[in-house]
Amino acid sequence: MRPLRRRRIVLIGLILGAVAIATSAMVYGLSQNMSYLLTPSQVLAGKAADYRSFRLGGMVAPGSIAHDPHSLQVDFTVTDGDHTLPVQYTGILPDLFRANQAVIATGHMQGGVFVASEVLAKHDATYMPRELQQAMAQAHAKHHVVIPAPEPTP
Repeated sequence: MRPLRRRRIVLIGLILGAVAIATSAMVYGLSQNMSYLLTPSQVLAGKAADYRSFRLGGMVAPGSIAHDPHSLQVDFTVTDGDHTLPVQYTGILPDLFRANQAVIATGHMQGGVFVASEVLAKHDATYMPRELQQAMAQAHAKHHVVIPAPEPTP
């Protein structure tokens, strides 16, 4: 084999190897930062077992908010209409956090409790992730909950 041809083959091999390493590093990085949104029903059905960290979406159950008087720990329950899941969060809650309000919490399961590292409260009905909106719509239809239409803005 000629030296020029050998150099070309080595160069092509090195380029292909570098592309393979870069692609696998990118796929690994993206998979580590992916965050799935699940409802309490999906979590209790075992769909969260594969995820180290995920988002829990639903409504804060009325009467479920309990503040620890000696720390920033807050315990509350998230419901999707069918099932409820207890949530534990340590930190300052958003101003819009309250009962019967949509919430998305990021965290992990520890025993039967979802331990949240971040809590986001939804401020109005103009945006909700599609997966959560579909799950909540199914739960409302199952329980015959009537949702009032949004009022038109002037």
